Amino acid sequence: MDLRRYILLIYQVPSQPSGTRVGIWRELKKMGALYLQQSVCIFPEIDAVRLSLQKITERITEQGGNYHLLPINDLPVEEETKIVDGFIAQSNLQYDEIIENCDVNFSKEIEFETFRQNFTFAEAEEIGQELEKIRRWYDRVVERDWFGAARREQALRSIERCAKMLEEFEEKVFLKQEDDESQGSLPLEGHKQLHPRRTERSHTHKS
Repeated sequence: MDLRRYILLIYQVPSQPSGTRVGIWRELKKMGALYLQQSVCIFPEIDAVRLSLQKITERITEQGGNYHLLPINDLPVEEETKIVDGFIAQSNLQYDEIIENCDVNFSKEIEFETFRQNFTFAEAEEIGQELEKIRRWYDRVVERDWFGAARREQALRSIERCAKMLEEFEEKVFLKQEDDESQGSLPLEGHKQLHPRRTERSHTHKS
C-alpha cells in the first residue's frame, strides 16, 4: 500500500442528538483517524479504510449531515512529516495504555489473588479472560498502526509477561486443587467458609 497518499474527511452533523456526533467520532477513532481539528480527520489511503469511510459517510448523510471526502496524492515533506508523526504519537499513546494496563492492573490483580491464596479455577479463568481482552485490544491497535510506532514491541513484551504470570498462577491453582483432592477436601466446604455472613443471614431470615 502507498502510505504517501491520504484521505481527508471534513464533516458536519447536527448538534442534537449529541449521541450521533459521539457515535461517528467513536467509529472514526476506532478506524485510526488522526484529527487535525474538530470534524476534520485524515487517514492513509487504504482499501479497508475507504470501505469503512463509505459506511460512515452514508451514516452522516442519513443523520442530516454533510461531508467532503478529499484524496490527497501529494504533501509537502514538512506537512507529511507532521501527519506521520501524529499517527505514530497516537499509536504510541495507545500502546502505553496497554503497557500500563499490563504492568499495573493485570499484575496487581494476580499479586492480590496470590496474597489471598485464592487459587481457584474460577479466578484463573477470570484472569485469563482479562488477558484475552488485552490481546484483542493490542490487535486492534496494531491494525491501525500504519507507520510502525516504536512502543509496539514493548506492549507485546508486556502482554507476554502477563501470559507468563497467568501460567504461573494456573500452576498454583493446579497444585492447590491437586492437594485438596489428595486430602479429600470438598469444594463446597471451602465455599461455605468464604461466606459465613451470608449463611448467618440466611438462618436468621428463616427463624
